[in-house]
Amino acid sequence: MKVKVRRLEHAEGLPLPDYQTADAAGFDLVAAVSGDVGVTIAPGARALIPTGLIFELPRGMEAQVRPRSGLAVKHGVTVLNSPGTIDADYRGEVAVILINHGTDPFVVARGERVAQMIVAPVARVKLREAKRLTATKRGAGGFGSTGISEAPSHAVTGRQKAVAKRSSKAQKKSQM
Repeated sequence: MKVKVRRLEHAEGLPLPDYQTADAAGFDLVAAVSGDVGVTIAPGARALIPTGLIFELPRGMEAQVRPRSGLAVKHGVTVLNSPGTIDADYRGEVAVILINHGTDPFVVARGERVAQMIVAPVARVKLREAKRLTATKRGAGGFGSTGISEAPSHAVTGRQKAVAKRSSKAQKKSQM
């Protein structure tokens, strides 16, 4: 599939996005920040990083802007609204909202790979209001209701219970 891309003036000299390996799902977006200094993101702060690119996605497709795992694990920097959605009819510059969850300021330099973009098909649905929905084994359980491991929940050791009890007592004391 071919996708048209327009490079804005502030992205001149920067490479077009490209897949880094033969089987990569996404291509990397680079920062089109100006100057030699770049953009510094303080710990806990966020910044809107321009890419200098406008995409014309085919109808029925979308692009998802996702974090790069290396930035997250090495620096605590990630895409805030992950995934960011680029609709097929959007014709503005793609920018990346980065947040620094790390402990040190992070400098985004011109040309640095800051996110990855994945182009995917869109499934459009028609909603039909219903008074009842089909029951399932899971029901309304969410937010961790299916557990975090295959171990049964009754497998809590005596030591784990003791630690939890001490923690609970400490919390009660700190609230007094």
